[in-house]
Amino acid sequence: MLTIADGSAGQRLDRALAQAAEAAGLTLSRSRLTALIDEGAVAGENVSQKRKVKAGEVFTLTVPPPVDAEPQPEDIPLDIVFEDEDLIIVNKPPDMVVHPAPGWESGTLVNALLHHCGDSLTGIGGARRPGIVHRIDRQTSGLLVSAKTEAAHAGLSEQFAAHSIERRYLALCWGRPDRIEPRLAGLDAVDFDEGGWIRIETELGRHPQDRKKQAVVHSGGRIAVTRIRPIESFGSDAKPFASLIECRLETGRTHQIRVHATHIGHALIGDPFYGRPRIPPRSESTEALRHALQNFDRQALHAETLGFEHPVTQEWLSFSAELPEDLHDLLILLRRND
Repeated sequence: MLTIADGSAGQRLDRALAQAAEAAGLTLSRSRLTALIDEGAVAGENVSQKRKVKAGEVFTLTVPPPVDAEPQPEDIPLDIVFEDEDLIIVNKPPDMVVHPAPGWESGTLVNALLHHCGDSLTGIGGARRPGIVHRIDRQTSGLLVSAKTEAAHAGLSEQFAAHSIERRYLALCWGRPDRIEPRLAGLDAVDFDEGGWIRIETELGRHPQDRKKQAVVHSGGRIAVTRIRPIESFGSDAKPFASLIECRLETGRTHQIRVHATHIGHALIGDPFYGRPRIPPRSESTEALRHALQNFDRQALHAETLGFEHPVTQEWLSFSAELPEDLHDLLILLRRND
């Protein structure tokens, strides 16, 4: 039973019930409560989500047990970095899709989490499913957090919306992003910060010719901010042919790092969408390295660090994942060549 508090008087029923539920120790979003009202799960006088309530009114809320999500559990091995009763952090391998989609109905991270977590998933939005609040591309490797409870999902979603999550990516790109580069100096979207950071701020939207791709647009897009700095470069000192770069996200848009790296003229090695094959000069590379670079068949991008405040305990958590084998081996070849 939920009692409307004095401070909620005059509010709509759905908003007032969300506040009463929170006071009772329940974590239910307003949209979830709206759905429960529509489903007849709220009993009381004149139940209508838009009705203004009075202080002291009492409503009975019956939350149905979570139903199984449509994707089916699959026994797929997972590299689990951390897990408790509220959330799970996975080091995703390349070539794994996060969510089921046309052409990828099975074998996804969601299918694997449904099997691994089982009954520990207490329900997100009424469905027994993992609450994935951010994604990484199929061919990007690295850390991803998923909520197991409604409370954890709400807390993580707030942190991602506030851009307070720490996310550090490592990538291999062509050339070396540098503030002395004329192309970078001439881009309005680029600023140079202390510590060698290059800050890129643009709008991102659908590519006008290819709807599967994202592009830097001048209007109608969403603001995207990426900070990039070179860590190590390979090739001649005057004009390196490749670099290991660190990327930090201030926003989290689809393909953001990949599009921004291409926008400043330093596409990621192996990127099938936004890059193009390149071959380092023979005078600066071995045959083995050239072969490895030509045959690296995914964007060389890895979500290396993930840090956030635990949505229930409020403890700061931070995790790192080593480079996967393919990226590690390519980096070793670049260093040996250099």
